[in-house]
Amino acid sequence: MDADDRNLLARGRVATRLPAQDLERARRFYAEKLGLEPVDERPGGLLYRCSGSDFALFAFTGASAGTFTQMGWEVDDIEAVVAELKRRGVVFEDVDVPGLRTKDSIADVEGNYPSKGARGERAAWFRDSEGNLLGVGEPVV
Repeated sequence: MDADDRNLLARGRVATRLPAQDLERARRFYAEKLGLEPVDERPGGLLYRCSGSDFALFAFTGASAGTFTQMGWEVDDIEAVVAELKRRGVVFEDVDVPGLRTKDSIADVEGNYPSKGARGERAAWFRDSEGNLLGVGEPVV
C-alpha cells in the first residue's frame, strides 16, 4: 500500500449528518432561527452548505441523543452570533460543570489545537428543533 492509498479519506470532504424526526419542522427551524436554506433536497433529506462544508438533515424515526456536540460552526465574533441567534429565538444551553461554565451563554474553553494557532476558544451551545446539540466557537488568539 503506497502513501496515496493510505490518504484516501484525508483527501475527502467531511459532511455531517443529523437526524430529524420531522424534516419540515427542522427546515423551519434552520430557516427561521439560523437563517439557512437547503441547497438541495431529496426524499427524506435536506442538504445545507456553509462556507464550502456540507451538512444534511435526514428523516429518522428515533430521537437524537443530543448528549454531545454533534456539529459546530467556527465564527469570527461569537458575541454577535449569539446575540443574533437569541434575537431569532434560539435558546442557548447553560453549562456548569468542573472546568466549564457559561456566562451570558458563552464559555471560555481552555486550550485549543496547536495547528489552529489559538490558545483557547469561546463557545456556546444550543439545540435544534430535533434535539441535536449544536455549537458555535471562536478561537482565542
